[in-house]
Amino acid sequence: MANTAEKKTMLRITLVKSPIGFPEPQKRTVKALGLNRMHQTVEHEDNPAMRGMLKAVIHLLRIEE
Repeated sequence: MANTAEKKTMLRITLVKSPIGFPEPQKRTVKALGLNRMHQTVEHEDNPAMRGMLKAVIHLLRIEE
């Protein structure tokens, strides 16, 4: 097994706008990201699946690398 010393990029995601009034799939995406309250911040590993989820609800979030 190879020992890779690559550093995994983390994304810091903050909910800045309420998903109330938006379609149900967007509400479920916000919930799946682990965001339950306004101004709550979570950290997730940067990968293509995460980027796809963020793209769907980018208008509700603030993202920092």
